[in-house]
Amino acid sequence: MEPKWLEWAKQLQSIAQAGLTYSKDVYDLERFEEIRKISVDIMAHHTGVDTNKIADLFANETGYATPKVDIRAVVFRENKILMVKEKMDGGWSLPGGWADIGLTPSEVAVKEVKEESGFDVKVVRLIGVLDKKCHPHPPSPYHTYKLFYKCEIIGGQPKEGIETSAVGFFPEDGLPPLSVERNTESQIQLAFKHLHYPQEPVWFD
Repeated sequence: MEPKWLEWAKQLQSIAQAGLTYSKDVYDLERFEEIRKISVDIMAHHTGVDTNKIADLFANETGYATPKVDIRAVVFRENKILMVKEKMDGGWSLPGGWADIGLTPSEVAVKEVKEESGFDVKVVRLIGVLDKKCHPHPPSPYHTYKLFYKCEIIGGQPKEGIETSAVGFFPEDGLPPLSVERNTESQIQLAFKHLHYPQEPVWFD
């Protein structure tokens, strides 16, 4: 579970964002701006990141605050799982990324696999909807839902992308160093469980 300071900072940011969106009273708006500043200060204190950068990333949205959505594709070949090496941190992850406006979640999964690995896939089924805070990811300023789709290769060839430097298939007992910001070892193990037991129900939270 995420640390309490991070939970509190995100809750304060959410309250401030909603208040700044819907309040009309100038004094209330001033109070909500102060709440937003407190949330930024909490993040800066615990992460060591400059407050201006945190404000740009963490407290720059308007409207009612909702979770972000991250899409991940689970692709197997010969009982090995497809992973790509992230240029950003050098770790390996399931192909995927933020959901795109105008595309369905499954369309995002297909697009991300093609862009990051070179393979053409079709989506077979949804296998998981996880709340990032319930899993051992590093602290993140965003409240994120992660959708995992099982996919099958229908064409293409391995090819690195703009954000990836390598493509590979790995056995369950031979995983590479992971990009834990994007996926955890326990999540990869759950993916293999769906390989071994196709009737496994969708996992959630």
